[in-house]
Amino acid sequence: CFETARDLGAERMVVIDSDGQHDPEEIPKLLARLGRGADLVIGSRFCNGNGSDIPAYRKVGMKVLDIATYLVGGIKVTDSQSGFRAYGRRAIDCIWIDNQGMSAGSEILLQAKDNRLKVEEVDIHCRYDVQRASTEHPVSHGVKILLILLQDMELRRPLYYFTLPGTALAAVGIGIGLELLRVFYHGGQLSYGLTLLMILLTLVGSFMAFTGIILHAISRLIDQSIRKLEIERPRKARVESV
Repeated sequence: CFETARDLGAERMVVIDSDGQHDPEEIPKLLARLGRGADLVIGSRFCNGNGSDIPAYRKVGMKVLDIATYLVGGIKVTDSQSGFRAYGRRAIDCIWIDNQGMSAGSEILLQAKDNRLKVEEVDIHCRYDVQRASTEHPVSHGVKILLILLQDMELRRPLYYFTLPGTALAAVGIGIGLELLRVFYHGGQLSYGLTLLMILLTLVGSFMAFTGIILHAISRLIDQSIRKLEIERPRKARVESV
């Protein structure tokens, strides 16, 4: 869809799931928000008190994915998995999808955050009485997306994922070591178990902390390269069109 929109020079694009759950008559609501300055508009099943008719197990799964999307990319929305969205010109130019499955919805939001796109939501209605609306079981679908988000977290937020817990482990290990030194200084006997625990926590924690710092440096380099490509892509497209 994005490649086709770029080829056509489209100013706006609406993507809506073809399973019949969404109402195409609500498309103008999303386009109106684009006209007021948004780059990406999500048709949310939960904002403004919406979502009372959604099955409870789906609500729980969606909320988990919303939280995971926020932890990975820092983008806070009420319906990260919505299949009803509208994109403006900036979003069409900036978003380049790698994933082929249903995780593309979260990937788009992460790229929107990376490119500082303005994301807004409007309330929509969704039907759950449609036969065979989904091509995947909601539980397996949710688990797949969650695993992909956790993998992204390793690259996008290594300081949170590795460095912070590693620093905490190392601090505990150092604290145990200081306590062992105090006991030894006052003539007490050292505990082999605590000594081994101190060494283990300090080494593992230090390794995790430095791993996080290295991954953070690598992710910054990757991010800079991606931004450079995103700047060059529209420029190259304009040159080719001329």
